[in-house]
Amino acid sequence: MSNQTLLNRSLQSVWHPCTQMKHHEHFPLIPIERGDGVWLIDADGKRYLDALSSWWVNLFGHNNPRIKDAIKLQLDTLEHVMLAGFTHEPVVNLSEKLAKLTGLGHAFYASDGASATEIALKMSFHYWRNLHADAKAKPLKTKFISLKNSYHGETLGALGVTDVAIFKDTYAPLLMQSAQMPSPDFRLSAAGESAEDFALRCALALELYISEHHHELAAFIIEPLVQCAAGMAMYHPSYLRRAREICTQYEVHLIADEIAVGFGRTGTMFACEQADIKPDFMCLSKGITGGYLALSAVLTTEKVYQAFYDDSALKGFLHSHSYTGNPLACSAALATLAIFDTDQVIAKNKQKAAYLASQASVFNDLPIKHLRQQGMILAFDVQSKQTKFASACYTAALSQGLLLRPIGNTVYFMPPYTTTESEIDFMIEATLGALRQLL
Repeated sequence: MSNQTLLNRSLQSVWHPCTQMKHHEHFPLIPIERGDGVWLIDADGKRYLDALSSWWVNLFGHNNPRIKDAIKLQLDTLEHVMLAGFTHEPVVNLSEKLAKLTGLGHAFYASDGASATEIALKMSFHYWRNLHADAKAKPLKTKFISLKNSYHGETLGALGVTDVAIFKDTYAPLLMQSAQMPSPDFRLSAAGESAEDFALRCALALELYISEHHHELAAFIIEPLVQCAAGMAMYHPSYLRRAREICTQYEVHLIADEIAVGFGRTGTMFACEQADIKPDFMCLSKGITGGYLALSAVLTTEKVYQAFYDDSALKGFLHSHSYTGNPLACSAALATLAIFDTDQVIAKNKQKAAYLASQASVFNDLPIKHLRQQGMILAFDVQSKQTKFASACYTAALSQGLLLRPIGNTVYFMPPYTTTESEIDFMIEATLGALRQLL
């Protein structure tokens, strides 16, 4: 079958995500046939270095034999069973492993990041309802806050705490209302103000708001250290420490959305570790299965779990999803975590991140601002007046054999952890080549 036939069939039958389909009249789809390590290979044999880990999910490369073998082995025994009334070894093993890694427990599973956000929001709301069911005179805590420019998913509950206009504005009449706190994104700091001082100034604004509204607030949801969809907005961990202290003081849950930043992406297994805090809820997805199968999880505290433990079904958390805790997905996740255990991934990533930083210094010769890095995420903002910079850069990078997907004028790298130094060199050179076409 020719590439053009496949592309035409896709355009006739598939509604692609996060896409204005009419744009594909000018920007053809890329028909990917297979993957090999950090490379995607199209039907003509052209190779593209996957600098985005395929939307931030692929940690250890395409066609990874260890993850594939774990899925194949599980496929020979049990592909799926409903998790209501039943259990199985992969979901128990994974839950125990995640509890050990996070210091939280009672993992509740779903399929994707937005679903994990929904679960955490519902659990928080339901916790306060259960806790105060017999104290009707006390106002119920039903509201949520998040950061300005935050992104937590595109289902209705998740959009209610998201602050990215292009995703949210159309659906505003359908959404619950939430308040957004000043973002500690260091790019917004005053001249001469350190990243930490700015973070603490933003935390002071958070404290003022929570002190006035805590009686009605269920939770504060936050992306630790990096607001990815905001253009890789990075901030100092002191903000997380103060947020934890403030939420504890005023009895407001802290929800850590580690969906994009978890599993080693920021330089530690979880971003919260860099502030030495434990949230009340942690949302996980994306890299949890190494990019192989859809899975997400929410972990919480024993205190939260016990608020639902009751003879009454109405006090139980009755959320459900047909493929909850799917054995194949859990097996992929266990294989992914085993690679962390055996291959010293976090330590090796530190060396790889340092190499990436040293090579990226060449971008300082271009008209850019805010070259920044947090672990295995590196980003910079291109000073260009081109109104369609992101799409133009995407196209130019493809011509260089590189998959980039800028966010506005922000070019970023979030490559698989298996990327070699020579592949980092290629990524840098290809990006330079693409930018030189545009600047």
